[in-house]
Amino acid sequence: MDQKYREAMRLANQLCFPLYAAARNVTGLYTPWLKPLGLTYTQYIVFLVLWEKDGISVSEIGEQLMLDNGTLSPLLKKMEQAGYIERRRSREDDRVVEITLTEEGRALQEKAKDIPSRVAGCIDLPPEKAQTLYALLYELLENRKNKQ
Repeated sequence: MDQKYREAMRLANQLCFPLYAAARNVTGLYTPWLKPLGLTYTQYIVFLVLWEKDGISVSEIGEQLMLDNGTLSPLLKKMEQAGYIERRRSREDDRVVEITLTEEGRALQEKAKDIPSRVAGCIDLPPEKAQTLYALLYELLENRKNKQ
C-alpha cells in the first residue's frame, strides 16, 4: 500500500473518530442524572420529543431522532411497560402507531428539568465555540440527509 493510502487509513485522519468519541463522551455525561430516573440516554431523547409534542407517531419520533423502527419499537415497549407512554393505533390509519405520554411520563419532565443545565456545566467549551460546533454538526446532518 502506498504512502497516500496508508496516511488516509490512520485513525488520526478520520473525521468519524473524534465525532464518535465526542458523542460517547457527551452522552455519557447524562448517565449520573438519568440513572436515578431509570432512563437511558435514548429514552431521554424520546421524552424530549414527546415533551415538546405529545401524541405523535412512531415514524415522526424516528424522523426527529434519526432512529429506525427496529431501534424505537423495543425502546417504546419498555417505556410503555414502565407506565410512561401509551401506544395506540391511529383512528385514521391503523398502520400508524401514535405515542402519548401518561401522567407519569409528563411528571417525569419536572424530575428531569435540570439535566440540560447540569450537562452543559460539564462541557468545557466557550459558548461561541459550542454554538459553532452545534451549527457545524447540524450542517453535517443536513448535508447527509439531503444526499439520501
